[in-house]
Amino acid sequence: MRRQLVLPVMVIIGSWGLSGCGRPPADVPDPSASSRPPVSSNFRFAVDSQFDQRDIRYHNGDHSKQYAILESLGGGVGLVDFDLDGRLDACFPGGGEITDQTVLGLPSRLLRQQTSGQFTDVADLARMSAAAHYSHGCTIADFNNDGFADFLITGYGGITLWWNLGDGTVTDGTQSANLLDDQWSSSAAAGDFNGDGVPDLYVAHYVNWSLKNHPPCNGPSGDRDVCPPRQFEGLADVLFFGRGDGTFANVTGDVGLVSAGKGLGVIAVDADLDGDTDLYVANDTVPNFFYVNDGSGHFREDGLACGLALDDMSTPNGSMGVAVTDYNADRLPDLWVTNYEEELFGLYKNLGQGIFQHVSRRAGLNRLGTLFVGFGCVAGDFDGDGDDDVAVANGHVVHHPRNAPVAQLSLLLENQGQGLFERVPAETLVGNFAEPSIGRGVATGDFNRDGRPDLLFTNTNSPARLLYNRSGMDQANGSKLPGIRLRLIGTQATRDAIGAWAELQTSTGTHARYLSGGGSYLSTSELVMSWPGMTTTEVRKLTVHWPGGTSSTHTLTDAATAAQDGLLNLTLVEPQ
Repeated sequence: MRRQLVLPVMVIIGSWGLSGCGRPPADVPDPSASSRPPVSSNFRFAVDSQFDQRDIRYHNGDHSKQYAILESLGGGVGLVDFDLDGRLDACFPGGGEITDQTVLGLPSRLLRQQTSGQFTDVADLARMSAAAHYSHGCTIADFNNDGFADFLITGYGGITLWWNLGDGTVTDGTQSANLLDDQWSSSAAAGDFNGDGVPDLYVAHYVNWSLKNHPPCNGPSGDRDVCPPRQFEGLADVLFFGRGDGTFANVTGDVGLVSAGKGLGVIAVDADLDGDTDLYVANDTVPNFFYVNDGSGHFREDGLACGLALDDMSTPNGSMGVAVTDYNADRLPDLWVTNYEEELFGLYKNLGQGIFQHVSRRAGLNRLGTLFVGFGCVAGDFDGDGDDDVAVANGHVVHHPRNAPVAQLSLLLENQGQGLFERVPAETLVGNFAEPSIGRGVATGDFNRDGRPDLLFTNTNSPARLLYNRSGMDQANGSKLPGIRLRLIGTQATRDAIGAWAELQTSTGTHARYLSGGGSYLSTSELVMSWPGMTTTEVRKLTVHWPGGTSSTHTLTDAATAAQDGLLNLTLVEPQ
């Protein structure tokens, strides 16, 4: 039984400036191999075999041999305690079927964790079994600030908003909320972009494919295959502002959005730390967007000027997933982007003042090779050593690639604390890291509430995989897991407090975490901030920077006696 610390400033006990951008400086040479420390063996994961038996598969309909680009996107996952019983649950979009005459949707699945490690599909009981569209992504946020997280399902032909009624059921609120969007949507991100305390929604759109615009294409091998995205025009993304009464207004034409994207991933985060929530969009084969918020919900697209639109060769990439991380512990949010084969994964170092630098080669990402097609990505301190590591889901998009396999290994990249990442050897890992899959989504959350961030991967036409993090459990190496986990509740900000960030000042340094909307690829991770391995005796103070620019500081002097089993659960309410 773990107790929660009562902090002196509004704590709930429970279960749980940018003024302009300049040209970034040139990159520096990649460090020599002799200077690289060896990859550690501190990572341990275990496959949840009982979860495997649930056989959660995303169906893309490729058995119909239509070779449609629609089938290439795949599906993600959303992690949330939707019934507030203290246990983490998961929502999976179902995908769909494609024929030469129609595109049909398949139902989403909602897995409720009844007891630790025991999952039951409650989609029918929750009244979520209807499928209006061929689906891809699951974005989770408390869109009406009522304390219960809601579900937004993206896909081809429309989006679906499931209001969480708080009694274990949901209801389709798409029409009544005025979330009308019949374009092909991929990822989405929630956040309060105009600072009124009401959640807003950014929806990324892909390309103008349809059954009427479905040309035959040959792939790299010369065989019939999926057409590349360059064959199609991109679709303009859309932004909805929440009105505060459960409805939304489409403000796309009024807030400075541009229309040249082919969006696959999006993240909402205060990238320049000026108190408002910005947007970064991963586009496929065209420059990525960086939307700088002026504080009122009007954006300036500054990707090129700020160093976030292209790679270090001034080339747009086939970008899919995106994550935020302070990989070099300078308390500035950096951005990680997954890309297509023969392209480096993008690591964009935040230099301050809204300027970023592409540092993938400096960070050693060029040593991963050129065969991976990256999709979902999440950052987290998976081994409890104080810095952010990165997990990436991989899998090809065509049936007959020339060089790389269709099913690919996912990657676990260890942050070695010197601005360098090294791949953790597959033979020391399990699940998607050790068995090739057509990986797409990945999300992180603490399923068994032991303080260790777990990983859930979604795969196309094969079972999703839940990997329990066992790092530090069976080693005599001084590991300090579990650590500290923080949940925020906004009062002036939205209840989810998306866009907030926190600094934990300790005897070993200051460690920053960021609460983002969207991120990864078609997926939503658990909306918490965690510091695995951080003992309470090391903590000096915790500072939370709330959306809107206010901050609150808390001391944890009583934490050593309040925490049990090494895990401290904190819930902070925004001071009014």
